[in-house]
Amino acid sequence: MSYPDPRYFGEHGEVSAGFRPASTAPDFVAKPADPAVSQGTAFHYLSTTLSTNGEYGLYRVDMGPEASGPSTHFHKAMSESFFILSGTMRLFDGRRWVDATSGDYLYVPVGGLHAFRNESGEPASMLMLFAPGAPREDYFEGVTELAGLSEKERAEFFVRHDSFFV
Repeated sequence: MSYPDPRYFGEHGEVSAGFRPASTAPDFVAKPADPAVSQGTAFHYLSTTLSTNGEYGLYRVDMGPEASGPSTHFHKAMSESFFILSGTMRLFDGRRWVDATSGDYLYVPVGGLHAFRNESGEPASMLMLFAPGAPREDYFEGVTELAGLSEKERAEFFVRHDSFFV
C-alpha cells in the first residue's frame, strides 16, 4: 500500500491548522425529554465536512445519563468510527453488543451494521468519525425534529442522510 497522490504542491507548507480548546461550548445540544435528569446530548463539531473539504467529519458527543442512541443501521456512502472518551457506551458491531469504556474503539466500514446506546444511567462521551465527510450536523440537528414529521418525511430524511435502519 502506498501513500495517496499529493494534493498540496507548495515547497514550504502553510499556516492553515485550526485549534479548538476543550473548553469550547457545544455547537448543538439536543434537549432531553426530562431536563431534571439531564442537560441533553451535546454535539461538538470538531471537524466538519466543510472544514476538511469533504475528507472526514469528527464529532465529540457527550450524552446524558438517560438511555439514548440509534437502533441498528448502516451507511452506503461512509464509514463510521467510535472512540469512547469516558463512561460506558454499548456498541453493536453487527454481531454482538459490547460495553465499551474509555479507550475502546469500533470501526464500521461502509455497509457495516452497527448501533450505539448509552444504557449505563451515567453520562458518557465519545468521538465519532465519518469518512469521507458528510453533512452530519444537519442530521444531528434534524433528528430532534423527527416526531413532527410524517412517516414519508422521516423516510426521506434518513435516505438523505445515508442512514438505513434494519
